[in-house]
Amino acid sequence: MKVCKFGGSSVADAKQVNKIVDIVLSDPDRKIVVVSAPGKRSKEDTKVTDMLIQCADEVLAGKCHEKTLKAIVERYAEIQRELKLAAGIVAEIENDLRARVKGDISHHGMFMDCMKAAGEDNAAKIVAQAFQMRGAKAVYVNPHDAGLFLTEDFGNAQLLDESYPLLKRTLSKRDELVIFPGFFGYTKKGQVATFPRGGSDITGSILAAAVDADVYENFTDVDSVYPVDPRLVPEVKEGIKEMTYREMRELAYAGFGVFHDEAVIPAVKAGIPINVRNTNRPSEPGTMIVKTREAQTAGVVGIASGDGFCNIFIDKYMMNREVGFGRKLLQILEEEGVSYEHMPSGIDNVSVVFRDRNFTTECEARVRARIFKDLSPDNVQIERGYALVMVVGEGLYYTVGMASKATNALAAANVNIEMMNQGSSEISMMFGVKSADRVSAVQALYQAFFGK
Repeated sequence: MKVCKFGGSSVADAKQVNKIVDIVLSDPDRKIVVVSAPGKRSKEDTKVTDMLIQCADEVLAGKCHEKTLKAIVERYAEIQRELKLAAGIVAEIENDLRARVKGDISHHGMFMDCMKAAGEDNAAKIVAQAFQMRGAKAVYVNPHDAGLFLTEDFGNAQLLDESYPLLKRTLSKRDELVIFPGFFGYTKKGQVATFPRGGSDITGSILAAAVDADVYENFTDVDSVYPVDPRLVPEVKEGIKEMTYREMRELAYAGFGVFHDEAVIPAVKAGIPINVRNTNRPSEPGTMIVKTREAQTAGVVGIASGDGFCNIFIDKYMMNREVGFGRKLLQILEEEGVSYEHMPSGIDNVSVVFRDRNFTTECEARVRARIFKDLSPDNVQIERGYALVMVVGEGLYYTVGMASKATNALAAANVNIEMMNQGSSEISMMFGVKSADRVSAVQALYQAFFGK
């Protein structure tokens, strides 16, 4: 059994919906189809989810929302007309949207979730009819009826564990092809609640785990996961054929991602292979993400990077003899709401690396003052504008000279290594560089490990 998820670009218009139908009907093992809300048809276009958010904001602000609502209905009507579906589906979608905007607005988060979920919910209804028009025995299944129950954390809802046996019972042995809307579920009180954005990936992963699928196919708009960001290295052509969950996690952490690594946790925990594929080129095998694979010597699978990091460097003579120094430092950061990412250290110094998005100047001043007061260091430096570059591959553990190869490449590109961390993970090397050097660093490492 295969569970397939199709992203917003795959549902953007009638042509794309027809591709979904072709792909699914070409393989009888594809039994469950999860769909997103219609995405952009062009770079200048607007996603339906963003239109729904705008509509909800207008309702909450007491402004006229009619123009936005009609524009949303027209997006679905355009798909209906081009697919030559019965016109009644558009009336059904419009009635659904009008019922939602008349809902209770006293709880803004609950109202917003109800509005946002309309994108996926109505897309699934359209897609189900597209299958039926082609003679397929397909049925739209509502998450509430299937047993997909979530917490009441609107906008950031989490799955209730009791959902798994319910989903297994309602979905595993159905004769029909199941068309399931992504991104949302229901609380036990019957309220609509959504996962974080990108939640259709989460839905697909949950359903794959619930029915113990053989493969979770994640269809998007790229042929495969590339070993480096094509925006940074345009010459990259060949994708990754196979990678492990661990490799995916290391790469996703540093800003590498066709999907968010947290989105596929249910499938990872269940040990279900994830196949990343392209809706527009379904003959391509894509990238298979598996629990284990045979690690090849000198096997670097990918290079990823991310910026927006900050570094606190603390120097204190005889630091290593001071029991509890690290604990006290991390406690200061914890109490200030700062989550650290890396903590390389020496005998007299330690660095703490973290994302700086919530590290305001006021928070920085408090942290600095507390470090001097509680830890009495010789010196404290706080530097922003850091980027992390990750070289990842199961083969790193078995191959001599990989760190030398990487550092030589960075030196040749005149990129100064501010920090290096290897050993904390047996399958990756992490380099800290200035944000201004990030692109040069990625390009140099790509040439070193993947160049001709």
